[in-house]
Amino acid sequence: MTKPRMRTLALLLTGAAALAACAPKAPKILPPDPGNAVSTDTSGGGGVQGPVPGTQADFVAQMMGQDTVYFDTDKYNIDAADQAALAAQAQWLAKYPGKKATIEGHCDERGTREYNLALGERRANAAKNYLVSLGIDASRISTISQGKEHPIALGSDEASWSKNRRAVTITID
Repeated sequence: MTKPRMRTLALLLTGAAALAACAPKAPKILPPDPGNAVSTDTSGGGGVQGPVPGTQADFVAQMMGQDTVYFDTDKYNIDAADQAALAAQAQWLAKYPGKKATIEGHCDERGTREYNLALGERRANAAKNYLVSLGIDASRISTISQGKEHPIALGSDEASWSKNRRAVTITID
């Protein structure tokens, strides 16, 4: 071998040895098995905990799908199923009088952006007005129209469109 090759080989071997010395070592004592881990739960319970009462997660869990109301094509009227969902929302909101909520109005992909923004606003306002009629203070509820900008279903068929024509209530933590 030539001297330059031997120097290069020596440098490579020295570098490899230096890198090997930096490799992480296995710990002498392994951490405890997760099944034997100490709980940090300070509630004194010990059972499975649900969402914190009064939070958005609690609202969604309590509503069991009734945080959303659905509409027919080009409509914004509140039907019997919507009334039941909004009544459940009103009960939850009455239980937490300090909570505020935003109602988002949504549309399917058909129609112009401007038309769908206006329709989404009507849907959100229809849901808000019904909650107000059930005794919820109007100042606690804001509305926003999402138009067709945030679909929940991406298909271009009636099944997808029907899921996208909705008003969703979101509590503000």
